[in-house]
Amino acid sequence: MLQNDIFLRVLNGKVTERPPVWMMRQAGRYLPEFRALRDKYDFFTRCKTPELAAEITVQPVDIVGVDAAILFSDILVVPQAMNIEVEMKKGVGPWLSHPIRTAQEVAQVVVPDIEESLGYVMEAIKLTKQMLADRVPLIGFAGSPWTIFCYAVQGSGSRDFATAKELCFTDAATAHQLLQKITDTTILYLKEKVKAGVDAVQIFDSWGGVLSPEDYRTFSWQYINQIVEALAPLTKVIVFAKGCWFALPEMATSKAAALGVDWTCSPQQARILTGEKKVLQGNLDPSCLLAPPAEIKKRVREMIQAFGSAHYIANLGHGILPNVPVENAKAFVEAVKEYRL
Repeated sequence: MLQNDIFLRVLNGKVTERPPVWMMRQAGRYLPEFRALRDKYDFFTRCKTPELAAEITVQPVDIVGVDAAILFSDILVVPQAMNIEVEMKKGVGPWLSHPIRTAQEVAQVVVPDIEESLGYVMEAIKLTKQMLADRVPLIGFAGSPWTIFCYAVQGSGSRDFATAKELCFTDAATAHQLLQKITDTTILYLKEKVKAGVDAVQIFDSWGGVLSPEDYRTFSWQYINQIVEALAPLTKVIVFAKGCWFALPEMATSKAAALGVDWTCSPQQARILTGEKKVLQGNLDPSCLLAPPAEIKKRVREMIQAFGSAHYIANLGHGILPNVPVENAKAFVEAVKEYRL
């Protein structure tokens, strides 16, 4: 029995005494304890060593007091498992020396045996659950097929992912084959995460906003929705698509339990676009956490009032920035926990 289940109660449609709160990228570089491990172990070593991943996952629960933990990992472990070589270059970020850009290269991409290729993630989940000791729920996650496709085809991070989009418009059949393989793998991966013990899952569509609304439906949403349909009978699914406010009406008709909102869409507009049908999550601009704690608390109260405290999960509009002081992150969490109707 969870000691703090407010996050799951909201996902289940319950009205709670206050909103639950967690932060995207909460297990990250703003924490000195995280930086100490980062200085000792490279990025994918931390992801692939269950003991390290579990320790990092629990840090923000212990230090900042969030209402849910999210497993420390990375969306790019999925393409790695699919026979796509991905490394994390210092000062560059994700890097693929052999991007996937032809039908022949897509044919070499596999839908893997999850236990064989990603079993270390399941071990991290089990260890994390032990360390959490039923204090708060644990969220598992995956990148959206489109977001993973962007890295796989572009070969690195990008402002517009023009090369990834080029494949969509010059060889749509090949693009869809790759997107479907990523989707199939992600469904298997998240199902295994649920079996291993996560209490909910979130799909991150970080790069959906580079697509037009019509192309978003074609190259991103239809694949996200396959994942939602497959996972909804097993667990609660949150969809967060950065820069995709235009898709909220269609997302609201899906089986997703909650929809994340970034800071470019007002709470009031998000409620209108979703027809009051969904739990919403978000959406403080992460840069606001650089303000003095008193200002942070003021903005948090205003944000909750704008969303309405029912059917709402307090969060940031994207990941917490690495230069945010820990006391400011605590102020964000405290402001939500202090809120009362």
